[in-house]
Amino acid sequence: MEWRKSYLDLILVPLGVLFPILYHGWLWHKVRSQPYQTIIGINSAGRRLWVLAMVKDNEKKNILAVQTLRNAIMGSTLMATTSILLSSGLAAIISSTYSVKQPVGDSVYGAHGEVVVSLKYVVLLLFFLLAFLCYSLSIRFINQVNFLINVPLGDTSPVNPEYISDLLERGFMLNTVGNRLFYVALPLLLWIFGPVLVFLSSVTMVPILYNLDLVYGKGQGKGKGMGMGKGSTVGDGHGCMQV
Repeated sequence: MEWRKSYLDLILVPLGVLFPILYHGWLWHKVRSQPYQTIIGINSAGRRLWVLAMVKDNEKKNILAVQTLRNAIMGSTLMATTSILLSSGLAAIISSTYSVKQPVGDSVYGAHGEVVVSLKYVVLLLFFLLAFLCYSLSIRFINQVNFLINVPLGDTSPVNPEYISDLLERGFMLNTVGNRLFYVALPLLLWIFGPVLVFLSSVTMVPILYNLDLVYGKGQGKGKGMGMGKGSTVGDGHGCMQV
């Protein structure tokens, strides 16, 4: 009897989570093997060139560098605030016995039991907390770049453009991981109304992300023209992932 109530949840929800996982596994391989066919690889190479340009002409572009990094921090701060607010709301629902014990209604497909309803909120809370952690670490790294990018460089300085670029890439990589966790959590929000919506929204999200992540036409195969060779950090797939 219990299987009849929850078989849709046991089948459709894992499938809905599996599709984005498989897609991002493929995307990770694509970034490592053909970075300049993806928005991720091109943006990563562009940020490294931006750091070199800011450091090379720091006296004239120091304010521009700080303002650009500030805008990036504001974006991460907004997403971190959104994630923690959603987490706080979900935590309040979980702590409220009335909210957890009252199912949405018999019109919802899938299981309606107290354990399943509680599981839905706990899974959502976990995703949003992980996204918040990634955004917070991203802000930390970008704040470090904000200080170091205006440091005078010299033979005795431990700071160099490559180190600054690596910090910036780590910050944006964490920001992108937070974004992708947030994207996966949004379909899971629909799990409150049933597993069918989770599956349909996850399947719809994959082609949308595919069209946003891939570059067609002019952007392909121009890695050498951007000054980043095949053996560079970006070419090896360790650059940032930002969409």
